[in-house]
Amino acid sequence: MKRTTQLRQLLASGESLFVPGCYNALSAKILDAVGFPAIYMTGYGTSLSLLGLPDVGLATMSEMHLNARYIANAAKVPVIADADTGYGNAINVIRTVREYIQTGVAAIHIEDQVAPKRCGHVAGRQVIPIEEACGKYRAADHARREVDPDFVLIARTDARGAHGGDLDEAIRRANAYLAAGADMAFVEGPVDVGEVRRICAEVEGPILYNQTGVSPRFSQAELQELGIAVTIAPGATLRATMQVVHDLAIALRDEGPMAEKSFIDQFADHPMGDFHTFAGFDQIMEWEREFMGEEELAKYRDSVGHQPTAAE
Repeated sequence: MKRTTQLRQLLASGESLFVPGCYNALSAKILDAVGFPAIYMTGYGTSLSLLGLPDVGLATMSEMHLNARYIANAAKVPVIADADTGYGNAINVIRTVREYIQTGVAAIHIEDQVAPKRCGHVAGRQVIPIEEACGKYRAADHARREVDPDFVLIARTDARGAHGGDLDEAIRRANAYLAAGADMAFVEGPVDVGEVRRICAEVEGPILYNQTGVSPRFSQAELQELGIAVTIAPGATLRATMQVVHDLAIALRDEGPMAEKSFIDQFADHPMGDFHTFAGFDQIMEWEREFMGEEELAKYRDSVGHQPTAAE
């Protein structure tokens, strides 16, 4: 089954879907292994991990698209990906949608910010006119219907927190974007529970909620009660990585090379501790046997280093 179809089935179940964020193929592979039914590719995480730069529109479509491809190939579950502003006008959006579908992701969100855009939870955002934005969502709907009608199109509006914006305008835009062909509305940056409740009550379609930054946090039961279709938590994995790498770097600086062994020893019994098996060496050996012949496995005998489980 196509992963676009899988995601639509998840959305049709009526269960509020909680989707953690990944920023590269490795973090996607870990989230997939843990058992989440879908995962999210964060744009901020892509920019910071790939470029070492903040989310202010510096990552290009080619860079975002390539990261989406790597992530979709590393995970077996549907991926929802950040597609920023669609990287241009309505005509550019047509290409963006076609290209993202080819990566293997199941959904994208496109926002109504001016270019260059910026993270939805920092100040300084501006939005394009609603008529221009609606044209972009109509173009996105046209493109996905030509290639894969099951591809999920999410319209994000930053009008709530943009310069001169407010929640009334954000809700008005969300409804206009749904009418233009989007499957789901993403109102970025509500600042309290009352605003989230208004969004859920007044937006005339499924809601994606970004549980981060200035926005309030909810339990799974509360998300279900609110009727939110999808909740993303984009930055947790990236922040965890930053903290662990920072602490290890401090230990290496202060304690020297043996700090690495001490660090690795802590993970001896961890599910991720078997580094090479998680990476997929067992699968490589199975493919070698199937497609290259049993004699290919002779190279494992008397060879020093990690032995795939299947070789024993």
